[in-house]
Amino acid sequence: MSLDILDSRRTAAPDLLRFGVPLALALVLVVFSLLAPGFLTLSNIVGVLVNNVALAAIVSIAMTLTVASGGTDLSVGTAVDLGSLAFVSTIIAGQPVWIAALIGVLAGVGTGLFNALLIAGLSITPFLATLGTLFIGHSLQQLTTDGGNPVYVPTGSIPPALAFIGHGSVLGVPLALWLVAVLAIGAWLLLAKSRFGREVLAVGTEPQVALYSGLPVRSVLAFIYIASAAIASIAGILISANVNAYVPYSGNAYLLNSIGAAFIGTSLSRTRRANIPGTLLGVLLLGFVSNGLLLIGWNFYWQQVGSGLLIFLALLLAFTGRRDTA
Repeated sequence: MSLDILDSRRTAAPDLLRFGVPLALALVLVVFSLLAPGFLTLSNIVGVLVNNVALAAIVSIAMTLTVASGGTDLSVGTAVDLGSLAFVSTIIAGQPVWIAALIGVLAGVGTGLFNALLIAGLSITPFLATLGTLFIGHSLQQLTTDGGNPVYVPTGSIPPALAFIGHGSVLGVPLALWLVAVLAIGAWLLLAKSRFGREVLAVGTEPQVALYSGLPVRSVLAFIYIASAAIASIAGILISANVNAYVPYSGNAYLLNSIGAAFIGTSLSRTRRANIPGTLLGVLLLGFVSNGLLLIGWNFYWQQVGSGLLIFLALLLAFTGRRDTA
């Protein structure tokens, strides 16, 4: 067998893997439409997008930024929770909803600033730095909520704007999906179409080369972790607006799936880099798999097993493709 044929096969395999996630999503839709008659109904699809996908997509967009920079933010759930807590507490204090939303995002920014100090300032690895932030965030929530109790907005004083954020729509499309679209487009433009995005990818691929090339590596990392936490805090605001309360540690439910979606999305790139379109496909895949398993009668724990196996398979294919291109 000639070397040319071997080389063509090596380059063709990763190209085929790029279509793995879209094909898997299509297969999931076909299989569950046959197994669960109500799966492809409009009401179920809208329910999945609003209840399963929207919040997970926002957190996954935040995670994609850090993965693109070569790290992983284990504290995105903490940013979600602190944004939620600050938002609800400000509303209870009698402030307008827009101020509460601003305070909620600032709580996320504060979380990101702390990560930036540890990572860009003290050169602590992102894994350890964000793990520490996760534990500190848990402690802060316990200290400020009498051991981690929910904080409810009084039923008789729920502002109309709060109800709109949680359940409103614009032009017939739920507000949460508009927010996903805006954040996804903004993050995509940042990573794929800007000079800063090229710097982020350079730092994520070869940090030492980027440093020796004169790129502002510390500034890039600081901005990415601040932006990641700020975006994640928006999910916390939406959670609170949905239930009119702060629910302790609810953000942690999105951590593993956001990591999975971001890494599943790398298979969509020839260079196996994190990217927003791939991440959104990963979120859709995980969301519809979870919904389909629920409709055919699998309990929650088996749904987690199914999602875990899906993530494992996607990562296996992604790293196999990366090894083939090496």
